Amino acid sequence: MQNTFKMIDVGNKTVTYRLAVASGEIFVKPEAFDLIKNKKLPKGDVLVLSEIAGITGAKKAYEMIPLCHPMGLDAVKIITELDEQAHSVKVYCFASTHAKTGVEMEALAGVNSALLTIWDLSKMIEPDLRISNIKLLAKLGGKKGLWINGDGIPDWIEKTIKPEVPQVLENRNALVITLSDRASKGEYEDKSGAILKEILINHGAKIAGYAVIADDEREIKENIQNSIKAFSPDLIICTGGTGVSERDVTPEAVRKLFDKEIPGVGELLRFDGAKYTPLSWSSRAIAGVIGKTLVITLPGNPNAVNEGMSALLPHLIPHLIRIIKGEKL
Repeated sequence: MQNTFKMIDVGNKTVTYRLAVASGEIFVKPEAFDLIKNKKLPKGDVLVLSEIAGITGAKKAYEMIPLCHPMGLDAVKIITELDEQAHSVKVYCFASTHAKTGVEMEALAGVNSALLTIWDLSKMIEPDLRISNIKLLAKLGGKKGLWINGDGIPDWIEKTIKPEVPQVLENRNALVITLSDRASKGEYEDKSGAILKEILINHGAKIAGYAVIADDEREIKENIQNSIKAFSPDLIICTGGTGVSERDVTPEAVRKLFDKEIPGVGELLRFDGAKYTPLSWSSRAIAGVIGKTLVITLPGNPNAVNEGMSALLPHLIPHLIRIIKGEKL
């Protein structure tokens, strides 16, 4: 026995934040355009109704598209834009959710429903209408992260889907230490350290120091102690050596230096990482305080670094630094 079609099984995929933005355009004649603009179409204000129709269309996408997954949407927003020169109405649909699959079809369905509603209310004035340029502008979520249409998107949409990074680490000094035998020998590029530095800088931190050292317990301890004496950093983030292989000794080295351990950070990293891979539970990442410095250890995988920092920023790391330094919250 065999089947011809099937809905893709997303049961083992990770629940992540998903966003999709789609757009389309309907072209009308001058008379109909003026009535739309002045809210004087015989059937009523089509722009308001098109927003309602677009939201409804996004919610019911799975009912119209056979293999589309039913989605519990977090939000749907329809935006209309009048183009006086082209006598057209542009429609944008933003759809978002936390789910195992994307919401592109919901955004596209929202655009289509809104445009067809404009057609329905305008056709009695002029039947010569044209719907065009329906396309996906951007999508966010899942393993591939952010995708933007190669033809480009309006600046205001880009600012909406790529908001400015909060400068929560402004005026904070940070150190990045990569722990890897092979990277310390120059056998491969330290991608994880580069990612860490970029994330910290994007959040306003100043990188006071950066080192790549071998997986050696004594060397790790000495490097951290000397770095604290030399730079008095607010934050040290180590990447690598948190696994269970013979050479993974980062937790053993760092824990001996802690004045206080913060178990919740490691628990958070493993719990949040499980959204992406069940293997996150094998990580022995830890965090603690040495004097006035917050120290966090992350896995060495570049993806794990990205995912871990997304769990720690923008809230937890700045909060811990303020408490450690006795600053007012």
